[in-house]
Amino acid sequence: MRKLKLQVQMSVDGYIAGPNSEMDWLALNWDKELENYVKGLTEPVDCIVLGRKLAEGFIPHWTAVAADPNHPEFAAGKKFTDTHKVVFTKTLERAEWENTVLANGDLVTEITQLKKQAGNDIIAYGGATFVSALIAHGLIDEFHLFINPAAIGSGLTIFRELDRQQKLTLKKATAFDCGIVVLCYEPAPR
Repeated sequence: MRKLKLQVQMSVDGYIAGPNSEMDWLALNWDKELENYVKGLTEPVDCIVLGRKLAEGFIPHWTAVAADPNHPEFAAGKKFTDTHKVVFTKTLERAEWENTVLANGDLVTEITQLKKQAGNDIIAYGGATFVSALIAHGLIDEFHLFINPAAIGSGLTIFRELDRQQKLTLKKATAFDCGIVVLCYEPAPR
C-alpha cells in the first residue's frame, strides 16, 4: 500500500499560520541541506493531495515557477507541476489546473482508495482544516514537521480535530543551519 506523507511548516509553539493566516514568521532562508532533504522527501512522490484553499495558491505558484527555467526553484516547480494532484473540495465542480483532479467524496474513502492504487508515495499539503481531518482520521503514515525558529502565540493548528490521543514514534530529527528542525514521526503501533 502507498504511504501518505505530510510535509508542513510549523512554529515552535505548534501553529502552521497566525490567527489571520499570517505566514510572515517562516524561515525562508533555506540552506542547501534543507533543500536536499525536501528533494529526497518528494522524489518518490507521484501524487500530491491538497485541500482546496491551499491548492488555489499552491498550484498557480508552482506552475509559474516551472514556466521560468531561470527561477532558482525551477526543478521543484517542475516536480510539483508534473506530479498528479488530487484537490479535496466541497465547492469546486471542475479542476481548473493541469494534471489535477477533484475529490469531493468522503475523505477517508478517497484517501484509502488512493493508497490502494499502484504507485509511489503520496504527499499531503494543506491548511489547518484539511490536514486536521487527515490526522484525526489516522490517514497520515509519516509526519515531516518543519519547525521554524519562531513562536507566534496563537493561530491555526493541525491537531485541533483530535478527539483522542494519537501517539507518534520519532524516526528522525534533523537540524539545519537556517534554524529549521525537521521532526519525522510515524504513528506508534497500536
